[in-house]
Amino acid sequence: MNSMTGFGRAQIQTAASSIKVELSGVNRKQLEIAINIPRGYAEWEQSIRPVIQNAVSRGRVSVSVTVDRNPDSSENTMFLDETRLAGCMKTLDRASEVAGRDLPLTVSDLIRLEVMTTAQDAEESAEELWPLVEPTLREALDAFLSMRSVEGENLKKDLLEKLSNLENFRSQIADLAPSVPSRLRDSMVKRLEEAGLPVDLGDDRIIRELAVFADKCDVTEEITRLASHFSQFKALCDSSTPSGRPLDFLCQEIFREFNTIGSKANDATLAHLVVAAKTDLEKIREQVQNIE
Repeated sequence: MNSMTGFGRAQIQTAASSIKVELSGVNRKQLEIAINIPRGYAEWEQSIRPVIQNAVSRGRVSVSVTVDRNPDSSENTMFLDETRLAGCMKTLDRASEVAGRDLPLTVSDLIRLEVMTTAQDAEESAEELWPLVEPTLREALDAFLSMRSVEGENLKKDLLEKLSNLENFRSQIADLAPSVPSRLRDSMVKRLEEAGLPVDLGDDRIIRELAVFADKCDVTEEITRLASHFSQFKALCDSSTPSGRPLDFLCQEIFREFNTIGSKANDATLAHLVVAAKTDLEKIREQVQNIE
């Protein structure tokens, strides 16, 4: 079992630059991948995305890649791209003619136009740097998945503890359920007698009505299904495959069974148990939302 929450970081240092990759994850119903890459290296995204998709099935994963140049590296010496500058100047001269006034260029303009670059920028392309980025990405991903696994184990422990409470509520309900029809029958007969309407319990019609009434109050099927749901819940907690969605579905089914028990039994004692069970179940559902 894995949590959808996690963080991983890895970094590699070269003579000319430092490459850092960070991954963070939060819960989502589907898989969402957000990738932040330095300008000029956009082609990395098509290589990064499948690496994440093969390792993660659900959640929002943010991937950040930064490339910081070493300020002491001789490869960071600024140089002028004369060919690009000549083209820019030609365009600027035409723009000046149209505007009817001089349009001077500043150093910041040259940088924005990428006329002034570094030797490292010119030499290290995205393709050349990728062999360094890929292992760094995978190292960060391993740390990210490890944290999700640890968090998942903590969630599993908490879920199983809360599930044990639900099993206890189910056990109490199973012990009380058989006596509910007889208690309700006695209560109904007593109310009729107090209203001056004595009931002959030997009357076949009364017997049939009481039998139908008892059948409507029977929650044996719901109790049996709860046991099955709890068993499946435990199996999913021990599964190595993503279990968030099926666990969420089981929570809905468990809620429905408890709700039906409360409606059918029409008994104050069982109603209190059902309310307590639904309260614990809601806590389980909140935790399940964080499971992959």
